[in-house]
Amino acid sequence: MLKEFRSFILRGNVVDLAVGIVIGAAFGAIVSAFVDNILSPLIGSVGGENLGHLTLTVNGVDLAYGQVLNAILSFLMIGAAIFFFVVKPVNLVMDRLKTGPEVESPTKSCTECLSNIPSGAKRCAFCTSVQ
Repeated sequence: MLKEFRSFILRGNVVDLAVGIVIGAAFGAIVSAFVDNILSPLIGSVGGENLGHLTLTVNGVDLAYGQVLNAILSFLMIGAAIFFFVVKPVNLVMDRLKTGPEVESPTKSCTECLSNIPSGAKRCAFCTSVQ
């Protein structure tokens, strides 16, 4: 059982995912610090108060809606950065690496597991039943 676990952990996808999560968390911390310490004070300088310090008092309870606005700004900036610096470049590279148009092959449903398989297949790739 330990051998199976070790082979699972050392798969490329699991290691890549772990690295991506750690890098994403670090990147999120950088963007949050930027929003909290630079962007919010700049936006707040127009109104006279740091955006993160905005509160609303309802029945003696302080609602820190400025911190929620900071979190929303952080989320939008992280999403934009990932889109423009990761997704767009990867899509451009993938488009350049295409060798030709995608060929659509006719498919049929497997009689046993109902998976889509090529119509010329004699055995299902998923459940290995004879077609």
